[in-house]
Amino acid sequence: MRAVVSVGGSVLVPDLDSGRVTAYADVFESLLDEGYELGLVVGGGRVARQYIGAARNIGANEMALDQIGIGVTRLNARLLIAALGERAAPRPPESYETAATALHRGDVPVMGGLVPAQTTDAVAAGLAETVDADLLVYATSVAGVYSADPDEDPDATRYDEISTNELVDVIGGIEMSAGSNAPVDLLAAKIIQRSDTRTLVLDGSDPDRIRRAIIDGDHDGTEVVP
Repeated sequence: MRAVVSVGGSVLVPDLDSGRVTAYADVFESLLDEGYELGLVVGGGRVARQYIGAARNIGANEMALDQIGIGVTRLNARLLIAALGERAAPRPPESYETAATALHRGDVPVMGGLVPAQTTDAVAAGLAETVDADLLVYATSVAGVYSADPDEDPDATRYDEISTNELVDVIGGIEMSAGSNAPVDLLAAKIIQRSDTRTLVLDGSDPDRIRRAIIDGDHDGTEVVP
């Protein structure tokens, strides 16, 4: 089975804690030992937001801010690469083709961001489509896909299962509100819809939840089905 896992920066490195990064690497190594093929994508998290906020105050434009965020995601990816050791490709791939090549030769590609105006949510969906992944997992700080932003609407309900078409509609509605807390962005949702990739969105704050979701299908998040 081939899986792509997107680990939010706020999940992997809420603080610069090497033990936490190692715990995620241990889970990924256990999946590799079980015979799974993995592609990984890492977000920027709080550190990226701090750098972007500082640069915005200095007067950097949005393109420059995106480049700063991409740089932080790649630093986070390098942390995970270091923890995975020889099982990972030695540097974050900067294209889908490079990532696919690494995967096909038996290495784990660990990607950060790729281009301005595209989040790591979309990178993960694009990688899953590129390598024909059987499963795409978003390990986020949100417990799944909700009918509305749960931070804004106390009556928002979490979906146990949702179709790829419904995902686009739901995320599109949430993203209409600036700063809202969508579990994946709209571009990612549209790539998932196009590729019909089976997708899980779950709370990844405990790395073992990722292992259980992939191996046993045991999770409390949302399954997005073609």
